[in-house]
Amino acid sequence: MDATVLSHGAPPGDAAPHSRGHTICRACGHALEPFVDLGLSPLCESFVPPERADAGEMFYPLDVKVCPHCWLVQLGEYVPPDDIFGEYAYFSSFSRAWLAHAADYVAAMAARFGLGRDSFVVEVASNDGYLLRNAVERGIPCLGIEPAANVARAAEEAGVPTLVRFFDAALARELAAEGKQADLIAGNNVLAQVPDLHAFVGGFPVLLKPQGVLTLEFPHLLRLIEENQFDTIYHEHFSYFSLGTVRRLLAAHGLRVFDVDELWTHGGSLRVYACHENAAHPTAPAVEALCATERGRGLEDMATYRAFDARVRRTKRRLLRLLSDLREQGLSVVGYGAPGKGNTLLNYCGIRTDLLDYTVDRNPYKHGRLLPGTRIPIHPPDRIEQTRPDCVLILPWNLKDEIMRQLAPVAGWGGRFIVPIPEPVIVDPADLSKGTAP
Repeated sequence: MDATVLSHGAPPGDAAPHSRGHTICRACGHALEPFVDLGLSPLCESFVPPERADAGEMFYPLDVKVCPHCWLVQLGEYVPPDDIFGEYAYFSSFSRAWLAHAADYVAAMAARFGLGRDSFVVEVASNDGYLLRNAVERGIPCLGIEPAANVARAAEEAGVPTLVRFFDAALARELAAEGKQADLIAGNNVLAQVPDLHAFVGGFPVLLKPQGVLTLEFPHLLRLIEENQFDTIYHEHFSYFSLGTVRRLLAAHGLRVFDVDELWTHGGSLRVYACHENAAHPTAPAVEALCATERGRGLEDMATYRAFDARVRRTKRRLLRLLSDLREQGLSVVGYGAPGKGNTLLNYCGIRTDLLDYTVDRNPYKHGRLLPGTRIPIHPPDRIEQTRPDCVLILPWNLKDEIMRQLAPVAGWGGRFIVPIPEPVIVDPADLSKGTAP
């Protein structure tokens, strides 16, 4: 794989070129082309406290571009990361499925790479310690790096050593100088949240031991496009990746992708395994096979990106028509969940309390607050059984199976579910037991 594509305008290791005008690729410096315009939205995790219900909010463009040179899909950096992640509302531990995924990851990595008491594991963007708790339980020395102080405190309380910092090459040099190089570095769903990709990725080869392994998990751009997952686009995610783009980005910093897994998480993600270029890990056939699949399905063809915007607009019209028809019939509709993707969906479609009475969430941090932009109130999950709505719109649709199992009592009063992505559909709980639900 040719890594020189990323040196256009920015030598590897230098600060990536980017601008608030959002016309230049942050990876390679090439001019950008349009991808999809989702209008204006507030930050998706900026939940509004009740005392500020009448205050104004800042809205920023969700106008997404694509680089026709290295195929990185990206948003402009309208808000500094410090403003987004200094106090963060997302706690990973409130999804049972996500906790199980993290436990399975640590077990698999320990078995495959022989991790034990003499190893050292680092997780960047470690959130509330949901993943590294599993390393602590196994007696594997570890360190979490997490910029959001509020979630880092939760990790420390759970026994996970956590450094409240943004990860970059400078921090990697500090840790390496202290003798804290890693056998395994985990970066789950963080690469998208980094505006300066080269400063971030440049830290991995410094922190990684000569035979160490880096794993990165990120939503797969192929799935975003083919399954119409436009609501996974928000300001906190600056970039959207294919395997080919990540492979070139890592190669520009002397790292080789030697394996890849396709995952169920976030509507379809990739886990890439990388090492130093000359490390002993053999490259699996899956890497080139998936890169070939991406090319064959149009991820290096501008026509693929031009067609996406029209499909998104069509989905918006269909969802609004569905909700309006339900309301015209006198039926009540509420939401389940308050995820970032839900706020993109609701703001882009203009869905407010005229169409959605309220939403619920398992995270107590959000209870009593209002969704950003739409000002829809957030309640604890038991609100659904108290009010018995006719329909429940599942905003974290990637967890729809888990959520519909949690909401089994909805069937008792004849309620139904709405899954908005890839296309709006009503699900009757009776179909779940028959195995005929979409």
